[in-house]
Amino acid sequence: MRRYLRVVVLCLACGFCSLLYAFSQLAVSLEEGAGGGGGKPQAAVASWLAGGGRGAVRGTGGAGPAAHPGGSGRYSLKIQPVEKMHLAVVACGERLEETMTMLKSAIIFSMKPLQFHIFAEDQLHHSFKDRLDSWSFLQTFNYTLYPITFPSENAAEWKKLFKPCASQRLFLPLILKEVDSLLYVDTDILFLRPVDTIWSLLKKFNSTQIAAMAPEHEEPRIGWYNRFARHPYYGKTGVNSGVMLMNMTRMRRKYFKNDMTTVRLQWGDILMPLLKKYKLNITWGDQDLLNIVFFHNPESLFVFPCQWNYRPDHCIYGSNCQEAEEEGIFILHGNRGVYHDDKQPAFRAVYEALRNCSFEDDNIRSLLKPLELELQKTVHTYCGKIYKIFIKQLAKSVRDRYATSPKEK
Repeated sequence: MRRYLRVVVLCLACGFCSLLYAFSQLAVSLEEGAGGGGGKPQAAVASWLAGGGRGAVRGTGGAGPAAHPGGSGRYSLKIQPVEKMHLAVVACGERLEETMTMLKSAIIFSMKPLQFHIFAEDQLHHSFKDRLDSWSFLQTFNYTLYPITFPSENAAEWKKLFKPCASQRLFLPLILKEVDSLLYVDTDILFLRPVDTIWSLLKKFNSTQIAAMAPEHEEPRIGWYNRFARHPYYGKTGVNSGVMLMNMTRMRRKYFKNDMTTVRLQWGDILMPLLKKYKLNITWGDQDLLNIVFFHNPESLFVFPCQWNYRPDHCIYGSNCQEAEEEGIFILHGNRGVYHDDKQPAFRAVYEALRNCSFEDDNIRSLLKPLELELQKTVHTYCGKIYKIFIKQLAKSVRDRYATSPKEK
């Protein structure tokens, strides 16, 4: 009888151990499966938002205890981090409202989370923080504010080059040392397509390309560089730096050919010598210096079509951006101050529509019809005659992101 009881106890003990082992293996397999990126998108976004730094917008996603290391659960899910798209802008003077409208256009249509790097004069920081913090309910972006900084020994010279603070963009690879890739835009940019689309061009860079820009002109007969420049410039008509996509890791590593020495120089070493050599010959400041760099290193530049940087020059004397005629405008660049005067009312109409648009889905869905009516009033101008290219991609972006009403989701 005792022998029988010992056998029963031994069997029960073995069964209990086997059960414990099975449960432990199941837990491990679940943990490994979660680490393979199988979590819900909103959980991944919440994980990214949990990061944050100075001025960071923080969200409270519904990811549950797994997203919070301090939770009571024994096992935590390992969520694959969502890729952030880094966007930088430099704002000085009366550029607050224009910059905020640009940032809004980026947020409205983009799908991946955005990291904003905002370089601004000290007196603008409080206003930027107040405005951006009021958008924190969106939980789709992060931001950091930076002061305007130039190399101390030549700060005054860099600051007065072209427009105030414009040359700050030249030093972004040296300041944002932890950022691999970055999209720089001027304050007068409006995204009519998700930032994701231009960000995806980084994958099209070949092994030698470090940056991407659009041509300054499509039509050489009205080009500035090919008619007036007193310095080297890229290609037939130069490039415009208002929209500049950069692989900054490659920029920091590259040794650039130049016309000052037979020795190749890195980014941090080439800027000041270039300024000293050409400062009496450059008109457009930092953009001219970029043209000089890529004239000597053409293999390093990826050139994207004019629809990614559409300016009044593309329609002021008649339409000369074929890609925009076929597919619409992807990124609108309102240089020459056209958002704020009556010289190019088509550009101003798009700016006003996005500036006045709220983040509510219904408001975004309903902005197209009034905008089209405003654009129809601009047909007396060359840009207005082709007003449909101003809303072609915008309509697609609204349809893709907001076609489904909240009740249908």
